Amino acid sequence: MTLIVVPVRYPLSEHSAATLREAIKISADRNAELSVLHVDLYQHSKNVTRTDLKRAVEREFGELNNVRYVVRRGFLLEETILEEIVGENADLVVIGSRQAGRWQRMLRKLRADPDIGEFLKGELDCTVITVSADGVTSR
Repeated sequence: MTLIVVPVRYPLSEHSAATLREAIKISADRNAELSVLHVDLYQHSKNVTRTDLKRAVEREFGELNNVRYVVRRGFLLEETILEEIVGENADLVVIGSRQAGRWQRMLRKLRADPDIGEFLKGELDCTVITVSADGVTSR
């Protein structure tokens, strides 16, 4: 089964809700499993639980099928998200455009080409879809 990972903020921001809305649509279209990921940063920890995340998502979108809720703790947001993508062997990642911008800045320090989509496709054999706050997607 196809696995889609979608990193979101908790509580859900408007941008996270738009990103999640697109991920839900894609997972329904592809009959895929959806992994909703929140990274609770050690330095700003809110002690978010899977139950907190699930309730927030279900308040916004109702009960969802084929969805798992994951809360990871880490120091670096981008690194923790990448670890989840690699560890779960995700087929597709749906990220907000702000997150994509952060990843590009991180990659710029490591490589001449900071295109996160191309990096993930090349390194992880993973498709990346970027969603803006108004719900516009790019692949």
